[in-house]
Amino acid sequence: MTPKQHGLLFHLLDVLFNIIVIVAIVAGIRTFLVSPFQVEGNSMVDTLEDKQYIIINKLAYILGNPERGDVVVFRPPNDHEKYYVKRVIGLPGDQVMIKSGNVYLQEDGSDEFRELSEDTYLNDRNEGKTYRHPPGSGNTSEVTYTVPEESYFLLGDNRQGSLDSRSFTAENNDPIPYVSEDDIKGRVWFVALPITKIHALEPPEYGF
Repeated sequence: MTPKQHGLLFHLLDVLFNIIVIVAIVAGIRTFLVSPFQVEGNSMVDTLEDKQYIIINKLAYILGNPERGDVVVFRPPNDHEKYYVKRVIGLPGDQVMIKSGNVYLQEDGSDEFRELSEDTYLNDRNEGKTYRHPPGSGNTSEVTYTVPEESYFLLGDNRQGSLDSRSFTAENNDPIPYVSEDDIKGRVWFVALPITKIHALEPPEYGF
C-alpha cells in the first residue's frame, strides 16, 4: 500500500497544531503547577540571594494551605502589580508579637505566647533583631498583630532590610500587614540558578 501524500498546507497545519498544543501545555504548567521567578533584592538573605532564579510550586496551595515557615511568592497588599518573596510566620487566627527583637506566637486556640525559634534561617546579623517598622530602626518596643481568617503575616529573613508585613501601608499610611491567601501564588520549591546554588528549600521545624 502506498502511503498517502499530503500537501504543503496539511504540513503547515500540522506544525501549527503541534505548536498550539505545546503552548497550551506550557501555559497550563505555569498556571497550575510550577513557575519560575527571579529574586530581586536582599530581603531574604541568607536563604535567597539577589538575582537567583527560583521555581515555585503553585499546586501546593491549590491542594492545601500555606504553612508556617513556607517561603512564598505573593502580591503585597499595597501594590498588586509587584511580586514579593517572604516567609510565612503567622497563620489565620494567630497572634504575632514582636518584642525585644524576637518574634512570639500565640497560636489560634492557645492561651499563651511562645518564642519562635528562627535560628535555622536567620543569620547572625538578623537573629534577635526583628524590630518594629521601619525594619532597621532598632525599636524593640512591643507590637502585636492578630491575623484575620484567610490571611497571613509574612516576614523577610533579612529582618533589618525587608519590606514585609511590618511595613505594608495603604495610601493614607494606615497599616495593612496581612496578606490574603488569594494573593499568595506559590511556595518556593528550589533555587534553579546559578547552578552552583541549586538546592531545595526545606521547611523549618518550630516544635509547635
